[in-house]
Amino acid sequence: MSEDGSSAGKRRIALAGASGTIGRAVARTLMEDGHEVVALVRKGSTVPDELAGCDIRAVDLADLPALTALIDEEQVETVISCIASRSGSPRDAERVDFLANLSLLKAAEQGECDHFILLSAICVQRPMLAFQHAKIAFERALKASSLDHTIVRPTAFFKSLSGQVERVRKGKPFLLFDDGELTRCKPISDRDLARFIADCVVEPEKRGRVLPIGGPGPAISLREQGEMLFAAAGREPRFRSVPVGLFGAAARVLSLGAPLSGWAAEKAEYARIARYYATQSMLVLDAQTGEYSADATPEFGSDTLAEHYRALMERADSGAAA
Repeated sequence: MSEDGSSAGKRRIALAGASGTIGRAVARTLMEDGHEVVALVRKGSTVPDELAGCDIRAVDLADLPALTALIDEEQVETVISCIASRSGSPRDAERVDFLANLSLLKAAEQGECDHFILLSAICVQRPMLAFQHAKIAFERALKASSLDHTIVRPTAFFKSLSGQVERVRKGKPFLLFDDGELTRCKPISDRDLARFIADCVVEPEKRGRVLPIGGPGPAISLREQGEMLFAAAGREPRFRSVPVGLFGAAARVLSLGAPLSGWAAEKAEYARIARYYATQSMLVLDAQTGEYSADATPEFGSDTLAEHYRALMERADSGAAA
């Protein structure tokens, strides 16, 4: 392995979910390392500029014969899946997190592939939601397949922790769940996660493993995230508390109508998702104690959430000035 993380072992790689935020970062990193990237995108979708240099192939992941032919024709050696359900609803999770990945796996098994790298999520350690169960079902299928596997379970993404940037920038209070100390995480940037995934392509010791990964520590609470954001905005911290119990109550009420209404069932799941992230830390779960452990959560990379917030604020301010 060279100092920049690249290796002499260049491979032909099919990247599913290439047009997404993480997918674009992974594509760039793989190309920088000298790999040949076949970017799999949805038919009719706009191809991001960041994928320039990739072999762009529009494909329906549910079309197994076409997908199998593509993997074979492109002589793909490694498959990387960065696809994920956008909504987390049971139907979408089944379709994307399980069935689309399963189709991709079957196509890979029929070709010349020997390695499948899956971008999963650390929250599947304590599954309570439909999309988590769908991810686990595919992880199980991948482990049982004929291919070498690497399952990457990142902690929180910078993007997922940036939803209140505009609120704070406009002088509004940062919203906390209860006191803001219920959960902690070690967020990782797109660039650092992409580097970690690209390393999995060429490092044999990462095969056959489930790899939780976070960014550089220490683990931070929601209140500390808010304090970082106010510091980036140059404002005094202001907080408003939202009772976590509201999400549970909403889920219970909506669940009453779930048997008769798909809308109610979907909204009930969204409420459960909100409650989950308000109460569960994105850290490694200690199997012995049943508690989340910051010490047991591996760290990787150098990008910090505070730097990310400062960059977002500077970009927003420069746009407003223009």
